Amino acid sequence: MRLKKSLIMMQAFGALAFSTATLAETSSDNVLSIEVEGRALTLYKEDEATFATRTSTLIDKTPQSVQVITQDLIEDQAANEAPDIYRSMSGVSYLNYGIIKMRGFEQESQVLYDGIKGDPFRTFTIPQLFNIEQVQSLKGPSGAAYGAGEAGGVINYVTKKPTYEQKNNIELTAGNKDFLSGSVESSGPVNEDGTQRYRAGIYSSSEGSYRNNVEEDNEIIDLGYAWDLSDDSTLTLQYTHFYQLGERLRGVPIDSDGNFLTDISWNSNEPDDYQKFESDIFQASLEHSINDWLDSNFTLRYYETEEIIKFHQARALVDTDDDGEYDEVTRRYQDQTRIYKGFDLASYFVADLGEHTLVTGADYHFASEDELFYYKNVDNLSLTDPAYDADISSYDIRDSANLNTDRVTELNQIGAYIQDQWQATEKLNVLAGARLDYFEEDYVDNTDSSSNASYNDIGYSARIGATYDLNQRVKPYTSFSTGLTPQSASDQADSEDGSLFDPEESKQFEIGMRTYLLNNRLNINTAVYHIVRNNTITADDDGNTAAIGEVRSQGLEVDVLVDITPRWVANISYTYNDVEADDISEDNTVYRILANNPYHQLGLWTRYEFPSITSSIAFGMEYVGERTDRTTSYDEPFTIQPYTIYDLSWQTRWQDWKFQANIKNLFDEEYALAGFNEVSGAIVGERRRVYLKASYDF
Repeated sequence: MRLKKSLIMMQAFGALAFSTATLAETSSDNVLSIEVEGRALTLYKEDEATFATRTSTLIDKTPQSVQVITQDLIEDQAANEAPDIYRSMSGVSYLNYGIIKMRGFEQESQVLYDGIKGDPFRTFTIPQLFNIEQVQSLKGPSGAAYGAGEAGGVINYVTKKPTYEQKNNIELTAGNKDFLSGSVESSGPVNEDGTQRYRAGIYSSSEGSYRNNVEEDNEIIDLGYAWDLSDDSTLTLQYTHFYQLGERLRGVPIDSDGNFLTDISWNSNEPDDYQKFESDIFQASLEHSINDWLDSNFTLRYYETEEIIKFHQARALVDTDDDGEYDEVTRRYQDQTRIYKGFDLASYFVADLGEHTLVTGADYHFASEDELFYYKNVDNLSLTDPAYDADISSYDIRDSANLNTDRVTELNQIGAYIQDQWQATEKLNVLAGARLDYFEEDYVDNTDSSSNASYNDIGYSARIGATYDLNQRVKPYTSFSTGLTPQSASDQADSEDGSLFDPEESKQFEIGMRTYLLNNRLNINTAVYHIVRNNTITADDDGNTAAIGEVRSQGLEVDVLVDITPRWVANISYTYNDVEADDISEDNTVYRILANNPYHQLGLWTRYEFPSITSSIAFGMEYVGERTDRTTSYDEPFTIQPYTIYDLSWQTRWQDWKFQANIKNLFDEEYALAGFNEVSGAIVGERRRVYLKASYDF
């Protein structure tokens, strides 16, 4: 019903966009439209990025691995949500839901939007891409630039903004498993001189699944308004609303060799289980050029998110007839509500001082989480012949006897930093930066006041690196960077002697080479890295909580963009990654650190153009090597089997129409994306999905 309403809204919005296009026709007359026919390589390559340095810097002059997923690549792969593009990001592997690993480290807390914190998607929801122009990644510790975060890197989503030229698009997609989506987008000038511009977009989708009792609806409203207050100042206002109604999906139980114990359509959820996610995000940014050598940027971001999760979770495998094979799982019903709020204020100044480009800035980050969690043990479910007939109304779940968690966590963080880009010689460019962070967190447990805790600390981060233009074809770089992640206040409460645990501290050495061969048709970026993270909280030899663990990750990343012919382009990403955990006892910490770290990953996307019929065909491949996971019942880590899947895409254009067909998992492979634990088993990858899309530009 919500989808039908949304499609009606989109039709009305489409009519509005048509009228807006007519209104803006006069103002568009003065906008010069130039269509550039370039090499196929330009589809997927970005030469500059402000993300790593906050200045418009050539990636070749950035002494740290930076990767940009362009809008063309997102569209070609029919990527609706973040996991659809992970194959094209070296060093990135899937963990679960919206959580990934970068260079071997779990990457959850540090996701940026337009360069600042404020991620509305939480642990069990997945970032959507409808309002995203680019996806950027900075590999390794980024503390000197963005403060506290994960050791493996940070991902930045660049949102779509109002445009100077008029752009209007209507899109409709249908697919198997009852997939249906529609969107309308319009962006362009409001007044004759284009000093005021707007963006408006609406997206809605609905789909089923090959898994039992799974449906999902998504709705997104994205609005923006930009105003050139003067020749030197631009104010941009944005509002985005996300709504998602679906199921919290766990995996399918597996044995120690990674074999599924039942059909992969099995699911522990009942038909009435659901997960509802709703979020509102407000963002304002002011860019101001103070004079010909000094620029400033001020950004404010606020979001409110609510997650309501009611589902049946598998808890333990059971062998009811003692024949040596599991045939049931025990379950409990969980009723969870999480309310998240975040506020971020960031500002920085960029001074162009000739050979030096100086950046100074400060930011403030506030995040709160209010969680209420009830659960109750309920009837078992068969693995081979599940009967989905639970009477949820009889559970009487919201009873004090079923209350597990009622807590509030609040985090405040203030940071200040300075950075210098020094063009030391014509060929040598040096980058150095340092940052100071103060953070404090308060944890209130409404079920047990003795668990209440507060924590505050100060941390330092630094980065230094250099790039060198050996010649036009070979451009090496090297860097050293550090980062930190504060321990949570609730973990501090578990300290045996009451002392505070130091933040996790990470450092990375990286060397790389950017090469341009075959008359610039072949671009190869190679990076070798070594990361050490200290102060991991774990159990010591006596079973007490202590910050003694050290984790080491090292590996190789190779990213290739190549014009095989002027019409044939390929994008290839390969990763070798090796993670070890030293001085960490055999507890759940080891499981989280070592789980789902493949030694080898390979992603390929290649596209061939047929200009005579304005069409293209594309082929994709993803290989993820064998991984391990840990449980309490297997003596050795259990195996997550490797997989290889293939995709196919066809595009054709006719006048202002674009038609596209995508087949994902072409050969309908059954595979595990990642391991979760023995009972929840392996998170199952998508079976074959077919999407047919028609879009119209006007």
